[in-house]
Amino acid sequence: MEKDEIHLRRLPATAPWGQHADSEFHGVDFLPEDLSEAPEETGMKVNKKYSCLPAEEKGIHIINIRAIEDIGYDQHESTLLNSLSKNPDADCKYGLYFRDGKRKVDYILVYHYKRSSAGKTLARRAQQNDACVRSTKQDQPLPGKGVQLEMGESEPHMDYHEDDKRFRREEYEGNLVEAGLELERDEDTKIHGIGFVKIHAPWNVLCREAEFLKLKMPTKKMYQINQTHGLLKKINSVIQKITEPIQPKVAEHKPQTVKRLSYPFSREKQHLFDLSDKDTFFDSKTRSTIVYEILKRTTCTKAKYSMGITSLLANGVYSAAYPLHDGDYEGENVEPNDRKLLCEEWASYGVFYKYQPIDLVRKYFGEKIGLYFAWLGVYTQMLIPASIVGIIVFLYGCATVDENIPSMEMCDQRNNITMCPLCDKTCSYWKMSSACATARASHLFDNPATVFFSVFMALWAATFMEHWKRKQMRLNYRWDLTGFEEEEEAVKDHPRAEYEAKVLEKSLRKEHKHKETDKEKLTWKDRFPAYLTNFVGIIFMVGLTFAIVFGVIIYRISTAAALAISSTPSGRSSVRVTVTATAVIINLVVIIILDEVYGCIARWLTQIEVPKTDKNFEERLIFKAFLLKFVNAYTPIFYVAFFKGRFVGRPGDYVYIFHSFRMEECAPGGCLMELCIQLSIIMLGKQLIQNNLFEIGIPKMKKFIRYLKLKRRRSLDHEEHMKKKQRYEVDYNLEPFAGLTPEYMEMIIQFGFVTLFVASFPLAPLFALLNNIIEIRLDAKKFVTELRRPVAVRAKDIGIWYNILRGIGKLAVIINAFVISFTSDFIPRLVYLYMYSENGTMHGFVNHTLSSFNVSDFQAGTAPNDPLDLGYEVQICRYKDYREPPWSENKYDISKDFWAVLAARLAFVIVFQNLVMFMSEFVDWIIPDIPKDISQQIHKEKVLMVEVFMREEQGKLQMLETWNDKDKKKGENCNNHSPRLSRSCSGSLSSCHSYPLDV
Repeated sequence: MEKDEIHLRRLPATAPWGQHADSEFHGVDFLPEDLSEAPEETGMKVNKKYSCLPAEEKGIHIINIRAIEDIGYDQHESTLLNSLSKNPDADCKYGLYFRDGKRKVDYILVYHYKRSSAGKTLARRAQQNDACVRSTKQDQPLPGKGVQLEMGESEPHMDYHEDDKRFRREEYEGNLVEAGLELERDEDTKIHGIGFVKIHAPWNVLCREAEFLKLKMPTKKMYQINQTHGLLKKINSVIQKITEPIQPKVAEHKPQTVKRLSYPFSREKQHLFDLSDKDTFFDSKTRSTIVYEILKRTTCTKAKYSMGITSLLANGVYSAAYPLHDGDYEGENVEPNDRKLLCEEWASYGVFYKYQPIDLVRKYFGEKIGLYFAWLGVYTQMLIPASIVGIIVFLYGCATVDENIPSMEMCDQRNNITMCPLCDKTCSYWKMSSACATARASHLFDNPATVFFSVFMALWAATFMEHWKRKQMRLNYRWDLTGFEEEEEAVKDHPRAEYEAKVLEKSLRKEHKHKETDKEKLTWKDRFPAYLTNFVGIIFMVGLTFAIVFGVIIYRISTAAALAISSTPSGRSSVRVTVTATAVIINLVVIIILDEVYGCIARWLTQIEVPKTDKNFEERLIFKAFLLKFVNAYTPIFYVAFFKGRFVGRPGDYVYIFHSFRMEECAPGGCLMELCIQLSIIMLGKQLIQNNLFEIGIPKMKKFIRYLKLKRRRSLDHEEHMKKKQRYEVDYNLEPFAGLTPEYMEMIIQFGFVTLFVASFPLAPLFALLNNIIEIRLDAKKFVTELRRPVAVRAKDIGIWYNILRGIGKLAVIINAFVISFTSDFIPRLVYLYMYSENGTMHGFVNHTLSSFNVSDFQAGTAPNDPLDLGYEVQICRYKDYREPPWSENKYDISKDFWAVLAARLAFVIVFQNLVMFMSEFVDWIIPDIPKDISQQIHKEKVLMVEVFMREEQGKLQMLETWNDKDKKKGENCNNHSPRLSRSCSGSLSSCHSYPLDV
């Protein structure tokens, strides 16, 4: 007979059931005498350590229902079963509690199983008496090695893999029971072939783990939060009245005047905490976090190597593991719960104008997710002033477009400026006035206000980072994270299952070679192949992105030449816009596709590195994914901003690709307009298609597919369909939580669009603001209604994302400096105005930026096929560059004007970069990271905590002194009596001193 197993024997019906509950058969389910007539040798083994009810609640239990079928128990004799449970689903609130209706379900493990033919027969019978069987199967001990048939006709033999998974589940669940958790199994569900293990953490386990994890819990001590006085108090009251309509109607969002003092939980100091209601002292978020830590820490070594729940999930032993949502969020007669409140006040598009109930989000989902939505809310709020200033800059460009002298000169047909062909042979000469619309549109974004806006956005980025740090500190104070350090988090930062598997594999190899080794760990030599693969893979992906951009360049050049041949004279003027728009759309499609591909590749590259902890894995994944997606999203924009039109050459000596394609040029008004088109289409396309359409469409599609599958099952089993689903069955059909990396990534890329090239697109903050208003509610709806409830994770900041944001903010200063200097015409205009203008105005600027070319100097085979396309013979054509004229001694060489403009451009980059960097650092320095009132409150908490412990110690000392006084009085009384009485007194004194002094 195996360890921890006993035979089920026939017990007399007259025996009192209660006495067996506390006997050696504790935890075993018994049958009355008339139901257990099977001979002793055909008895069944029942695992002693699996018990679904505590000792005080164990009475008559029912043995494995499948085993009852096998020993010949008929369904019509189930009057006893029917009498045990009345409406069990209502008692357990449809899966939120165990079948006893008292113990809350803190976590769910899901597994697949294959039913034998006997099991299928039983399932068909179970439909006839649903309530009875559901109660019975869920109040039975966990099946597995606890039920083993020894009859002549045994179960059909399962395959090796199923047996291996079952053995591992048995051991793992047994280890969970030994760790103090209580389990209950349910295989009689609407989802056939799926079993659920419900996990409950009792009070003693919660206290033990809370102390181990150093969870800060509220004490009995309450203190008054410092309030503002005088003018500030009046201002705050006015602001509260104004903003009252946009505040969410949740209790957690109301301003607090008092706060409970928090302290890391300790079992020795339970008297400090308010334990009046033990059921609510640890909320559902905290309970699920504690259970998850036990699941990760509990090991399973049976059959093959496994480590914790993550490895068991990876190997298919369990198919899912998740905490439960608090209940339904819609429908009639739904009990009030936090999920329903979040759906009404947060995850609804109708409340888009309201603040987010961040404290309630943190209470339900944990600090890490709460910080993400708090950061997203702060970012969205900060976009409001940036959008307003961007709109003002855009309107300034619209108001001054008719006063812009360079664009007026380009549109003036009286100037009769003939431009050189844009391509060889097929393109003809063209009038500069034909580019009038492009020149006027360029002024909307290329005007003096753009420079101011670039400086403003650089300071805005610095202010946003400082504002977020202060907001983060306020949240840390409210959420009792002020003393939370990464070292405390390391207590529960266990090695990943894949890392442990690699270490085991390495140690086994060394043992095979008969080498005695200490505890193994992975070194850089073990990871070198993975590092090499990462380096080669990332270089290849970056090269692939460059190759695709290069292909789009070829498309632009060839398409422009083709349209120039076939277009009508009126259509040739729109060739540039047509080519630019179509090329950008191609870029957008490629970017969206490669984004998904690069995300998968980044995860695979990180997995083969085998990082030790989940934190290391997440940081490396973020770095790789951000690098690849940054290059993918911004390479086409960088090309237009800094490379297009720079390496064209000149008429008669153009630069060619593959000796056939001539490099494309910028429009006479500069490349800034094309950069604006490129940036706007890619930014808006990514937001509408990737961020919103995919996030809405893909979950809806998956939900529709699941609906079709369930509908097919319902048609086969109508009676089963009529039963209301348990909470864990409903949550199992939701999408698993995939982490916050995708959510952060799309916002970081958007932050780059808003800051990096804002000089070319002042309306970028406005479109980002409109997107984020929808994004917040979309993400909220996804978290509340579409996803399984994630495990709450403690965090005091947003981690590596903050460093990425700071890096983008500093890079934005440099990029905007180069965009203003080299992409726009801002610097050439300043140089002309102050060095070459005869009357101090911009008249003559366009002619100053154009060089002349003698058409007789064209290379053979490159002159236009139709030189008389304009109706007259052209001898001199113009092109945009600073070169010597054809009648000069050094014809077509770089002129002095070019060097003067270049020097001014470089000087502007240096001055602009250093000035803005200095201003940003000044903003960083002048705004304290911790608000003054929060620092005062943190100091006050420390003082109050010291006072609490000092009073406690004083109480102990007073009690000790009282006992000492009593001892002295007894000693004096003993001295005044007989020696016999003195001996008895001394004995009593010694017994008094033996009492513990710790209270």
